Amino acid sequence: MSAPDAVRVAVVGGGWSGCAAASELARGGADVTLLESARALGGRARGVEVQGRMLDNGQHILLGAYGETLRLMKEVGVDPDAALLRLPVQMRYPFPQQNGGMDFVAPRWPAPFHLMAALLRAKGLTRADKLALARFNSAAKMMGWELYHDCSVTELLDRFDQTPNLNRLLWHPLCIAALNTPPERASSKVFLAVLRDSLGARRRAASDMLLPRTDMGRLFPQAVAKYIERHGGSVRLGVKAEALAAHEDGWQLTLNGTLESFDAVVLATPATVSASLLAPHPEAAELSAQLGGFGYEPIATCYLQYDPSLRLELPFYALLDDPGRNRWGQFAFDRGQLDANHPGLLAVVVSAAGDAASLKQDALAGSIAAQLAQDLRRPELAAPQWSRVITEKRATFSCTPGLARPGVDTPLPGVLLAGDYTASDYPATLETAVRSGVAAATAILACDTLPREKRSLSHAGGATGSASVQ
Repeated sequence: MSAPDAVRVAVVGGGWSGCAAASELARGGADVTLLESARALGGRARGVEVQGRMLDNGQHILLGAYGETLRLMKEVGVDPDAALLRLPVQMRYPFPQQNGGMDFVAPRWPAPFHLMAALLRAKGLTRADKLALARFNSAAKMMGWELYHDCSVTELLDRFDQTPNLNRLLWHPLCIAALNTPPERASSKVFLAVLRDSLGARRRAASDMLLPRTDMGRLFPQAVAKYIERHGGSVRLGVKAEALAAHEDGWQLTLNGTLESFDAVVLATPATVSASLLAPHPEAAELSAQLGGFGYEPIATCYLQYDPSLRLELPFYALLDDPGRNRWGQFAFDRGQLDANHPGLLAVVVSAAGDAASLKQDALAGSIAAQLAQDLRRPELAAPQWSRVITEKRATFSCTPGLARPGVDTPLPGVLLAGDYTASDYPATLETAVRSGVAAATAILACDTLPREKRSLSHAGGATGSASVQ
């Protein structure tokens, strides 16, 4: 239970950043109210019901380097070892030599020997490809995986003389999967940060790929709701924050037409929503304009149900996409190998899916099914029992070179931001969202030791401007 004089905090938005902020505040003794306008927590990483089953609004891969995400999962009672399938870093195409793909998988050896072995054993790469990859890795390490002047990923790859085949099979798919932005307009600085914690990780476990064994709602948000309630807070669904106004020593929110007062507020809403809540405050005009100026990229996930006996040889595959040839799929997941409740169900991801999103669902699903049948050499995959395409039109911000991202602090005392768009060396990932929520919560709790009448949450301890991934 929170103490009677605990600081009252409203966390507006129940995505992963809001859940992280709320759970950290609850752990620190704050009186937390988590508000979500939808009927379920999770935001852009939530469970949805499809054909009577709880699936996801998008298929996700986490990394072993997601330290804050894994820590908070444990804190709220989720066992990551049970909830996530841990695989070594890999890029495996079906029938690589016949289909023109590659098979790159690291053994469970200490870093960096795991990558050296993977490179030596890789199928589908020529000697020139392997030498180019080794040069890139060595040069990036010498640079500390950092650039002083940002440029596009395409420019970076050209600068390091990467081969067309390596670009096609490794760099371009990794860029699109990690940044959800095409390489010709994706940030090299952010891309290098992702590579630092995967291909360049000092600990092999940090480069591991973690596949959820359950829907995203049960993976974290639902456990957070129970955690908050156990600590005396509340979770309110279907509640929209319509306005934010200063009130006495704190803030007043208009929630579904009703006024409620809080000592502090964390805006964990999408950037556009936070921009509108901040817009009436002149001192936040510049920040509001910045939040409203992001570009966005969609992600589409195609679910294909087959006979429950169907099983792929691997839990997931990389696929060669080519929109000009009606090939849209980039990664295919065998959900039956992740969750026993989903036998025969495949999920295929299309990142940076601007063109794919313009297609009708049936047309896109049919094209992806045909692609799977061809690449996996299994004709039955061309005819699923049913299909469903879920497209998040604003899945992530466009991660372009030199993009300015705000910190978690705002010009309004006691109002903080949380979201995957906040300042970080990472793109819009779950870890970025979680770290921003933790940073916002930490800023508020740093002032919680002051008497209520003397509390000042202005900028809440200046170290909150960045939520970087280490």
